[in-house]
Amino acid sequence: MQAVTKGDRRKELDVLLGQIQAHPERDWSSARRRIATLNKLITGKPAPAKTH
Repeated sequence: MQAVTKGDRRKELDVLLGQIQAHPERDWSSARRRIATLNKLITGKPAPAKTH
């Protein structure tokens, strides 16, 4: 099993952003959640705490 690198995450992010740009008419809710997760993993910043 290979470790996932920041480069791998950036590639995945680029692919998702390209797909969204190519087909903005689709529902990209799950992809947008994944993009948010990838951004957090790439930057190393923790997610802000949720308040109700």
